[in-house]
Amino acid sequence: MPQPKYIIDLDRIASIPSEERQKLKPITDKFAFRVNDYYLSLIDWDDPNDPIRRLVIPNEGELLEYGKWDASDEEANYVVPGCQHKYGTTALLIVSEVCGAYCRYCFRKRLFRNDVKEAVSNVEPGLAYIAEHPEINNVLLTGGDSLILGTPKLRSIIEQLRAIDHVKIIRLGSKIPVFNPMRIYEDEALLDLIRTYSTVEKRIYVMAHINHPREITAEACKAFNALHEAGAIVVNQTPIIKGINDDPKVLAELLDRLSWAGVTPYYFFINRPVAGNSDFVVPLKRAYEIVEEAKALTSGLGKRVRLSMSHASGKIEILAIEDGKAYLKYHQSKYGHYGRFMMLDCPEDAAWFDDLPGSEQYWKPVHEATLV
Repeated sequence: MPQPKYIIDLDRIASIPSEERQKLKPITDKFAFRVNDYYLSLIDWDDPNDPIRRLVIPNEGELLEYGKWDASDEEANYVVPGCQHKYGTTALLIVSEVCGAYCRYCFRKRLFRNDVKEAVSNVEPGLAYIAEHPEINNVLLTGGDSLILGTPKLRSIIEQLRAIDHVKIIRLGSKIPVFNPMRIYEDEALLDLIRTYSTVEKRIYVMAHINHPREITAEACKAFNALHEAGAIVVNQTPIIKGINDDPKVLAELLDRLSWAGVTPYYFFINRPVAGNSDFVVPLKRAYEIVEEAKALTSGLGKRVRLSMSHASGKIEILAIEDGKAYLKYHQSKYGHYGRFMMLDCPEDAAWFDDLPGSEQYWKPVHEATLV
């Protein structure tokens, strides 16, 4: 298949009526818009509530006052430009501020503003920091989308990481397997890069972002298979998103189809309270119920997924929400509290850890803490 054409102007999408495009213009003035014609072809334009449409086409709810640009306080995790170090063994390199398309719920939509520059073209400071910290054994290339980078640039970064002996795992955060699967299976240089540097002792993982089973097309499966044959391990993570996948049958189908394609279900996330995201919010109690109902419909392979919140203080796993109580555990902790169990009151409308009364006793504000 030919490579898809990218679109950054809503006026080029004739399937959206002119009057609606005019209504959406204030949103694209505030939040970046980008999509490609392959992904647009997955939309059922006769359905105004089509989940694929909702993923990438702006909606007026994005202008409602809600949340903040950096809901997980990632700014506090930068150790050098372009490199975050929140958890002891893991570092993030922000290598791109561009994606194959911009998901409307994106928790890093701040990166796509003209006045923000977190991604860096020069990753040398980050690589030097990683080399100086032997506790870091895995590095996530993210952004933006790591696979939007040209293969020569990606090769340069991966070669330098592989020269650091204590880096055992390289992770590529990407939605390209479903946004533009041809970028993967038609790029022999990319597949050769993975074959060379994903070894039996030091693997490359692709951290896919697949939100809905309709994204798993024949082309996407071909991309998964190409990655598998090249030696990459593919896992998936998605938030629970109102109007997109907040349905047990939809999530169960996603878990099944991922498992059938050899893609490990890794995380379900609670959608972060990011500016412009109010229309995508699912309360904690409902999200937990949806996930449990979905897991009841799938095999043990699908049940491996964990429901978590990526909070400023760490990844907080939701173990259960029953009888007005939330039962939680730190799955990762910025402050060294891995495994800490928490039981908190859970109001019906609570949608984030900070909404739970008493949650503040379990973590320190960013300015009072240091990396452990």
